[in-house]
Amino acid sequence: MTAGAVAQRKKLITGLLLATCGAIAFSGKAIIVKLAYRHGVDAVTLIMYRMLFALPIFAAMAWWATYRQGGKRAPALTRHDWLGVLGLGFSGYYLASFLDFAGLAYVSASFERLVLYLNPTLVLLLGWVLYRRRITRLQALGMGISYAGVVLVFGHEIQLQGAQVAWGALLVFLSAVSYAIYLVYSGELVQRLGSIRLVGLATTVACLLCILQFVLLRPLSAAAVATPVLWLSLLNATLCTAVPVLMVMMAIERIGSAMAAQTGMVGPMSTILMGVLILGEPFTAWVAAGTVLVISGIFVFTRGAARG
Repeated sequence: MTAGAVAQRKKLITGLLLATCGAIAFSGKAIIVKLAYRHGVDAVTLIMYRMLFALPIFAAMAWWATYRQGGKRAPALTRHDWLGVLGLGFSGYYLASFLDFAGLAYVSASFERLVLYLNPTLVLLLGWVLYRRRITRLQALGMGISYAGVVLVFGHEIQLQGAQVAWGALLVFLSAVSYAIYLVYSGELVQRLGSIRLVGLATTVACLLCILQFVLLRPLSAAAVATPVLWLSLLNATLCTAVPVLMVMMAIERIGSAMAAQTGMVGPMSTILMGVLILGEPFTAWVAAGTVLVISGIFVFTRGAARG
């Protein structure tokens, strides 16, 4: 094997490992949120602490991408750029995160991950509604299979936990829609600002919005939470937020976005496994069947996208 082939193989293996670890780390967020809820904290306070701890990391990311990446200062943002950053920070990281946290108070971590995994289909549907982009038959088939899987698990959960699951499912679905809006509108800014700079700036905006939301909606005394909540929030901000963002970016650089997305299919499975082992969530035939349908549907969907 030539030196070039060895280097290419090493690059592929490293990229796959980064994408896999990033997907698993992202999936751990739901587990940590569910653990924190056991200590009586609410969504507004919990997301405030997560974003408070994450703020220095994302601010540093934005600073580095502006002043250090490439050895020279990046061009200053225009008024249009700032409006875009504010809008994407609100939709993609603040609103999507808050709705997700709120929904997790009512649904299992496994179901939450399956709903969020529908995100590529929502991006396509938004593209069809906003820009009349074509949807292939294979993509439509994949979407149908995936949504059937979510409906299957939803029906099972509502039998176990009651009508509150419907409210939680709606919140998590709206979270997925909010993040899909971010993905649809971020393309232009990513090209102009770069992915690291945009993510750093947009997440910094989201962090500040979450902190402001707490200040406006809760008395300062609500910040007095159980010590485990603080440690869980710190873990959420680092291992399940900042670290996987960097991992996935590094993976995309090595293996491309398509293969990184395919590797991300490990996400729902890891959430279900952690939910069973850490949270004691039930793993039934209904959950297994729904998960297989969702993952199979997304696989068919991505194949349809590649052919289209």
